Amino acid sequence: MTASAQRSDELVRTLEARAREIREKTIRLGVQSGSTHFGGSLSMVDILVVLYFHVLRIDPQRPAWEDRDRFILSKGHGATSYCPVLSTAGFFPASKMDDINHLGSAFGMHIDMRKIPGVDMSTGSLGHGLPVAVGMALADRVQKKDRRVFCLMGDAEQNEGSIWEAAQAAGHFKLGRLCAIVDRNRYSSEGDTEEILAIEPLHEKYAAFGWNVRRLDGHSIPALLDAFAALPGDDHTKPTAIIADTVKGKGVSFMEAGATWHYGALSEEDATRAIAEVRGETTSR
Repeated sequence: MTASAQRSDELVRTLEARAREIREKTIRLGVQSGSTHFGGSLSMVDILVVLYFHVLRIDPQRPAWEDRDRFILSKGHGATSYCPVLSTAGFFPASKMDDINHLGSAFGMHIDMRKIPGVDMSTGSLGHGLPVAVGMALADRVQKKDRRVFCLMGDAEQNEGSIWEAAQAAGHFKLGRLCAIVDRNRYSSEGDTEEILAIEPLHEKYAAFGWNVRRLDGHSIPALLDAFAALPGDDHTKPTAIIADTVKGKGVSFMEAGATWHYGALSEEDATRAIAEVRGETTSR
């Protein structure tokens, strides 16, 4: 094995361990908050971990650093995993989240850029993240900045018309430093996305709007690393859309692959079981 391959294997193991850690923190924070969006928070953990602990050009000690990459969590209801990622990365102490989802807390069910260090955009009203990301990428071009802009969306969010207006603009202006990621866990709060209002063929739709599209296993650290490593260096080229096939509630057997745990509260017994499963101490069913 070459030294570079060994380092790559070590990186994958490190990021996989970090993903397990974030999933456990997500469960604990969800219990602390009383109830939360467990399903969609758990499905995007691997994506967040690869971005924040390997890809993004950021400095947690300088959250407002001008030349940092920008990240927008368009599915702002995923705060229960996003905030632990920010805290673990060093943006703020974990104790700041002690009163999450309680009156007066800076940490609600959706993220607030005015209150949480490291958050580049307040989100939660679906369909707004990608349009803002397009604006950021255009502004970077005008200012001759080499920052990248990443936007993570939900799959049911693809039913918002504003998403496709932004996709059309990004393709037209060839915003090569823009990367959109779809957390394709197949379930919204009300059920299977394909039964409610089908979004497939998603790959072909983004391609038709002038994007370079990759579809991959959103829980595969190597696949995510490869996709982000392949992002173009040139601004004036196609933007990139990554369709990440994921499992809603990933890591907790009784939450996986369904809409039941889009939002909910855990009993003490179920919380113990969930934590054991995300640690790998029991076999998920």
